[in-house]
Amino acid sequence: MSRISDVVFKDHRELQDQYKKIKTAKDADTAIRWQNQFVWELARHSIGEEIVVYPKFKKYLGEVGAELAEKDRNEHQIVKDYLYKFQSLKPNQTEFLPTIDALMANLQKHIEEEESQDFPQLESKLLADESQEMAHSFQRTKMFVPTHSHPSAPNKPPFETIVGLLSAPLDKLQDLMKRWPQ
Repeated sequence: MSRISDVVFKDHRELQDQYKKIKTAKDADTAIRWQNQFVWELARHSIGEEIVVYPKFKKYLGEVGAELAEKDRNEHQIVKDYLYKFQSLKPNQTEFLPTIDALMANLQKHIEEEESQDFPQLESKLLADESQEMAHSFQRTKMFVPTHSHPSAPNKPPFETIVGLLSAPLDKLQDLMKRWPQ
């Protein structure tokens, strides 16, 4: 079974790949499909981290972990703001590529910090079964959270969880009408 860092880092690679596919799309339809996939994945990933991972930073790393969680939540907020703007843009709009580029620049910095600093610190304190349970919880949580960016929603449990459960069904209805990569 996978550790928490394995599943989070896998999401990071998928987001980086989806970004490249948006940037290299040969036509607007392909770009929209990858945009939908990117928004869906990043929204779920961010909230999953905030609900499952960040509380564990404080539990296992104490005050240092609480500071890491707060820093990461602040970084997520910047990314969510960009994602909110990006999710409503069309590929033919002049802001489309600059917005995804700015979003990805912020996200890439966040990814690098998480992978080189935050998760190694957390994993060093976790037993293998604790890390695996977190991974399972993270994957399960992503099934129930919103699939679009809602930057004005709370980003700390328990209110994030409540607002997410209320927003998710509406997001999922919208997703039914969207086009997705094959």
